[in-house]
Parts: sequence; structure tokens; C-alpha cells
Amino acid sequence: MFKHIMVPVDLDHADQLDKALAAAADLARLYSASVTVAGVASSAPGKSAHNPAEYQVRLQDFAQAQTEKHGVTFMPLAVTSHDPAVDLDIRLKQAAEETGTDLVVMASHVPSFRDHFFGSNAGYLATHMRISVFVVR
Repeated sequence: MFKHIMVPVDLDHADQLDKALAAAADLARLYSASVTVAGVASSAPGKSAHNPAEYQVRLQDFAQAQTEKHGVTFMPLAVTSHDPAVDLDIRLKQAAEETGTDLVVMASHVPSFRDHFFGSNAGYLATHMRISVFVVR
């Protein structure tokens, strides 16, 4: 049913991704699908990394740790953006299209007052893509 699963990750909040990563691993095993962890980082120095090359290394290490933990191969995809706060949704959509993703599994937060004014990343992808988006809380 699914051939390629993409899991958007924020390395600054990796501790909040366990359920989404486990769900993606279970689905990958069930459907013999490949899994990509996609991270969007700024080209400027930031909290996650000082530069895109350093971010790529951190994402590779994260993917390797998930591979060892879940027994499914997680491939890293580091996406560079000038302003991730502004174009995160668009970059994730482009990454999904470029990798041939047919399922996005992503972590979400519990909705709050802020969400009435600013949409969620998962909501954007579910609304603007023709593929399935599985939101895990």
C-alpha cells in the first residue's frame, strides 16, 4: 500500500517524536516501505547546528540511532531554508514530492489557543498534498 514514508523531524524536539517514529517504523515493516526522516534547518547558525553541513551530520546520526532502535532503515534528508519559520511547510511539501513519498507520518502537539490563529504544519500538509498524512499525538 505504501512504498515511501517521510517523517518530518525537528532535532531540537527529538524527545517528542518517539510515537511518530515508532508508527512510521511499524508501517514500514508492514508494507516493506522505505523511511526518510526529513529535517528543515536554517542556512544561518542556529540552535540545531552552526551550518548546513553540521546539521546533515546531526540528522544522519539521528537516523542511524532510529535505525538501530526500530530495526528499520531510516534515511536522512536535510533540507536547507533561509527562514524555516516562514517556509517550513512548503519545504516539507517539496521534500515529499521530490522523494516520491506516499505517506507522511508526523508528530503533533495538543491544540492550543494559538492554533485558532496559526495553522499547524500537519494541517497544511494534509490540506495541500494529495498523499496521506498520518498525524500522531
